[in-house]
Amino acid sequence: MKSNNNLLTPLELKVMNVLWKIKKGFVNDILSNWDADDDDKQPAYNTVSTIVRILKDKKQFVGHKAYGRSHEYFPLILKKEYQTNFLDNAVDNLFAGSFSSLVSTFVNKDNISENELEALKKLIEEKTNQD
Repeated sequence: MKSNNNLLTPLELKVMNVLWKIKKGFVNDILSNWDADDDDKQPAYNTVSTIVRILKDKKQFVGHKAYGRSHEYFPLILKKEYQTNFLDNAVDNLFAGSFSSLVSTFVNKDNISENELEALKKLIEEKTNQD
């Protein structure tokens, strides 16, 4: 990840999720692909524009191509790379470096489905068989 200590705020993450989905776009494209839910209304154009500039200038998660005064934005980091760094940070800082503590937290949640538990078991078995 370009900036190791940069975790995304919820709004920055929403913008990045849109960019990961559409691959590249202008602020209007980000807004037109915004998935607003009841708890999170679509932000104003200027808000998204500011967030994109922060992601570009300060966090270096986003690049751009200029067309006069308009800018087309695109991710500089893969979603999978961010997810990995986010989880590494969580394991280090919340679970004292223990992946088993992280997994234990998920497995012991009441809202985890049987299908999700089976998928986890399958992933662990596949990883065990690879080694």
